[in-house]
Amino acid sequence: MNCRQVVELMTDYLEGTLSAADRARFEEHIAGCDGCRAYLAQMRVTRRLVGRLADEPIPEPVERELLEAFRNWRLP
Repeated sequence: MNCRQVVELMTDYLEGTLSAADRARFEEHIAGCDGCRAYLAQMRVTRRLVGRLADEPIPEPVERELLEAFRNWRLP
């Protein structure tokens, strides 16, 4: 498994939804890769901090504007 594959599987790993085989390959890569280990640590901190945020309602005009922006978003 390479770094790009690890990054793509990071959320599934943190949520515990990887198969046993993928989890083992993921953890084998993490054990030997300082960059991916640091990224995993950052993701864990981010998830913990985001979990502390209070649910705030989004004003309807802002929600419409965001939805429209995402609808029209294109990759370069």
